[in-house]
Amino acid sequence: MYFPTSAARQLCTTPALPDIPPELVLSLCPSPQRSWFCALSRTGLAIWRVRPSVLLAYLERTPTSLDEHGDSANVHWPPDGRRIVIQVYKSPPLASTAQRHFFPGPGEGLTLQGLTVHLEGVVRIDGHLLCVSPRRNYIIFSTTSPQAVQRIPWPDDGEPKTYPARRDNLYGAHAWYIEDHEFPWLVDSDVAVTKIFHHRGMGSEIWITSDGRAYFVQLREIPSREAMPFPERSAEDMQKQRRVEPDETGLNPYPYDEPRRAVCASVNSHFSLVAIGTHGGAVHLTNFPLHEGVVPKSQTLQLPSLYAGTKPGSVLTMEWSSDGYVLAVGWEHGWAVWSVGGRCLAWGFGVEEHIDAEKFQDYFMNGIRSLFWSSGNFELVVLSVVDPPRKWTNCLRECTLRNICIGVGSELFVIPFAKSAATGQHAPDNTRYAFLQMDDRVLIYRGADQPDMSVINPESDVWQHIQIPQTYLATNWPIKYSSISSDGRLVAVAGRRGLVHYSSSSGRWKLFADEVQEQAFAVKGGLLWFHHVLIAAVEVSKSHQIRLYSRDLELSNKNVLHREVMSSPVVILSLVDNSLLVYTMDNTLLHYLIVPTADTIKLHLCGSITFDGIIAAPSAVRVLSWMIPNAQKQLGDPVDDLAVATVLMMVGGKLVLLRPRKMASEEVRYDMQILADRVEFCWIHLRGIGALENSLWGYDGQSLRIWLNALSIEPSKSSPEDDAADGASLAPKESLSIQLDFYPLSVLMDKGIIIGVEHEAIARMNLPFVIFRHATSSHLFLHHVLLAHLEAGQVQQAVLFASHYQKLVYFAHALEILLHTIVESDSSSSGSKDAEVNGDATGSDSVLHAVVEFLDHFDESLDVVVRCARKTEMTRWRRLFDVVGNPKSLFETCLSTGRLKTAASYLLVLHNLEQLDESNEDAHRLLKVAVQEEEWQLCRELLRFLRSIDESGSVLRDALAKTGLTSTKLHITKAQIAV
Repeated sequence: MYFPTSAARQLCTTPALPDIPPELVLSLCPSPQRSWFCALSRTGLAIWRVRPSVLLAYLERTPTSLDEHGDSANVHWPPDGRRIVIQVYKSPPLASTAQRHFFPGPGEGLTLQGLTVHLEGVVRIDGHLLCVSPRRNYIIFSTTSPQAVQRIPWPDDGEPKTYPARRDNLYGAHAWYIEDHEFPWLVDSDVAVTKIFHHRGMGSEIWITSDGRAYFVQLREIPSREAMPFPERSAEDMQKQRRVEPDETGLNPYPYDEPRRAVCASVNSHFSLVAIGTHGGAVHLTNFPLHEGVVPKSQTLQLPSLYAGTKPGSVLTMEWSSDGYVLAVGWEHGWAVWSVGGRCLAWGFGVEEHIDAEKFQDYFMNGIRSLFWSSGNFELVVLSVVDPPRKWTNCLRECTLRNICIGVGSELFVIPFAKSAATGQHAPDNTRYAFLQMDDRVLIYRGADQPDMSVINPESDVWQHIQIPQTYLATNWPIKYSSISSDGRLVAVAGRRGLVHYSSSSGRWKLFADEVQEQAFAVKGGLLWFHHVLIAAVEVSKSHQIRLYSRDLELSNKNVLHREVMSSPVVILSLVDNSLLVYTMDNTLLHYLIVPTADTIKLHLCGSITFDGIIAAPSAVRVLSWMIPNAQKQLGDPVDDLAVATVLMMVGGKLVLLRPRKMASEEVRYDMQILADRVEFCWIHLRGIGALENSLWGYDGQSLRIWLNALSIEPSKSSPEDDAADGASLAPKESLSIQLDFYPLSVLMDKGIIIGVEHEAIARMNLPFVIFRHATSSHLFLHHVLLAHLEAGQVQQAVLFASHYQKLVYFAHALEILLHTIVESDSSSSGSKDAEVNGDATGSDSVLHAVVEFLDHFDESLDVVVRCARKTEMTRWRRLFDVVGNPKSLFETCLSTGRLKTAASYLLVLHNLEQLDESNEDAHRLLKVAVQEEEWQLCRELLRFLRSIDESGSVLRDALAKTGLTSTKLHITKAQIAV
């Protein structure tokens, strides 16, 4: 999904001004649009541009300001982006400053905008300030002495104002005092609110109190008769939840011990998740509470097994990417990036390899104090810890004598990332290929076009790098949408404005010749390829259209093949055969047929249906597709597909099926069925091979879940207890689940392989930085599907499915994995070592019988059995061959059919099972045939085997004599064998 790549860029935070010493950066804060960010030090405020990374403005506080208000502590950027709030240490500690004087618009990336920073006002407050949360119309902050949460409007020009005041006007000043029991839902009333985390796209926020509890809080404005609104504070209207651990008894007034105290939080509105970081370093994911008093279950994120015993220290910072797919976490002694399902994608806890500690500059590998994702989520801007490792003690002592702190002025880094193109647009073709995008290029996995062995060879480099034109990126970075055609030859990308497309056949990009036309529209809703035609959902002058462009024509408004005006913004596009599915913001699904004509190509509207009352948040829909019954495919009119299709959607993290149901009035209604929750990606194969037709594949961060025939999934009924606990019906169980050691990106259906990547970090003695790369990995899925059939007793279906893959060079290997899996699982389930030794059958042996019956349909069965046996413990052989058959009979079969190498393998099995007679007649016969067939390498191995079972050499001499080999012949044979 998200993988660090190349090497991090280090930014110099030392002001390029005379007589200003370097200072430690205390905090980072991005602007609402992620185009700029500010870096706060004790006495200064620096405003940077993200791309290019340049310093735009610097404001230094005067000594008088420092004496009067104290040192700077934290910085916040309000939603409107016009001001910056600096939190200071002394009692009047709230300052509002910094204003920009320009109008953003098209072409913003061409020149560097000028910024002026000046002090706008100071707010004096009562009590000691703990945290600040600026909003669009007001500021919320918490204090102690008194313990309260207060709200004030943005200060006007003029004299400083003193707060709190009481209910002045709309969004006016107000204070809620904890001592006055205005928060009856607090578990402990003798606390203060230490941190407030607010998300602009959500009407709720997270409060962390001084006793280490995290509350899910919603502020509601209730207007009074005098039109003086204030937050409703009753337990019914102010929604709250805290993380409850099962060992809490309620007897201890402080049930959280020190490691489990909440210290940080981050909200993911796309997937309805809250991430809570603790003082002990643990990170918990919790769903939004759906009902009052129902505490959702939490998931603890796990570090890779290599660092299972590592103590990362307290969580210092965390943030979700803007698309909600990944969470970046910084600790005192490391960092990591997790997927929304809980998969650890990248991490850094120091450097394991030997490095030159004095020259090493990537301090962020040892811990991160602050971080944020840049625009487009292609870069992670981090502020590293400055405390050096213990092995740098001598270097630290020398620097301390010179009053220099290691890392000061060089603690700001930008880590580049490559991410799956499906994070921006989850189109079917984007998941058919392993398709990654970076800030300046796209990467396409071309292993599907290579020989079979190249696909499974980890050393094969089959990634094609396609550089995006710099002339387009200069004004339209970052890239928001990427799309690839079904044959993998055409690529289209769209950034801030316009679009460009590429053909691998010609190796050329096509751009708009007229930059005005390019800057006149923005792609919003997605890009799709229909053969050589590019379908784009665009926004033009506050109107919404679907445009069709031809790859063969130049990009120009006059060459648009078709324009379809939409009444509402497009959320997502999907293409199924020649049907275009369009889901819009007004909760409507529209079905278009793509109709080629003699001169052009057009869209024909077949019908539409609304999902009001079914989909609560249209903007949360990430995946759209449908499945048509076979009868409708073969006999029906495509115009009527919408009335009979089962619609597949991914709403947030929920994988949803919408089944049509016709009412008496011929009206079509849909029944919703939730298949899985917290799903990151899904693939649907409408034309899969055999049983994989209409199969649905979903990855939840832990395993790849597969429903073999999504059209036949039956709704599962839940018990009243389940409904009370979860508030939803029980999801139907998948047909099979595959555990993976890497992150999957695509499924090569015709090769039976899952392709993915995993993170690698490389450090070398001669380099002062770490190199990040993603390594390609693969996993066979054939044996998993076959096992699902065989466990259900569907031997003929398994044979039919396997026959489609019989020509693959690694087909026998897949069968071997299947048999080995059953042998291992059956033995472990037998319950005792005696059962394993004696070969006692268990109930699970029925699956083994089904596997053996299945293998008998293929010529590779004899090789598969003996290879599996040689890779399995001997204690399990007897039970295996009780089902497969006597190995002596299998040896004779191999010998009679000329499979000499396989027969030699069975010879070893017979020897270990003590079924060879004392005369070794079987070995003699095999050696004689091998000499006749001039299989000299096999002869060499047989002679070595005979020598190993009798150190005296008599057995070897007897074999040579019985095979009729004279001393002369033996000399020639030995010479030929040596060759």
